[in-house]
Amino acid sequence: MAPHLTDHISIQIKAEYLEDHSFPSKRQYLFAYQIAIQNQYSKAVQLLSRHWYIFDSYGAIKEVKGEGVVGKQPIIKPGESHEYQSFCELKTDMGMMWGNYLMKDCETDRLFEVKIPEFQLIDPARLN
Repeated sequence: MAPHLTDHISIQIKAEYLEDHSFPSKRQYLFAYQIAIQNQYSKAVQLLSRHWYIFDSYGAIKEVKGEGVVGKQPIIKPGESHEYQSFCELKTDMGMMWGNYLMKDCETDRLFEVKIPEFQLIDPARLN
């Protein structure tokens, strides 16, 4: 997926289906996603919290809010990136996620939201 830019913060996402950890007969489909957050701003920023919307093909939407990402509230200096990997379990073989991060300009304490663009979670067998 191409990077998405909001307020000089670039978000790039790669998602994959984890077939070996999924159990379709139990309606458990596990997906991993890797996110790269690059600071193209002239000042350091800190990622304070995340807000996710997770949608499956049954039409269920789950909302997830929390501090930081995978237990961290990273400070990202100008020109640097923070990458992390996480997981999502769905009851269907396809769905999508989107949301936003709450960020803080470390110099001015200005808070701003960075959009996490919508990305798809699909079992590749679904496409055959």
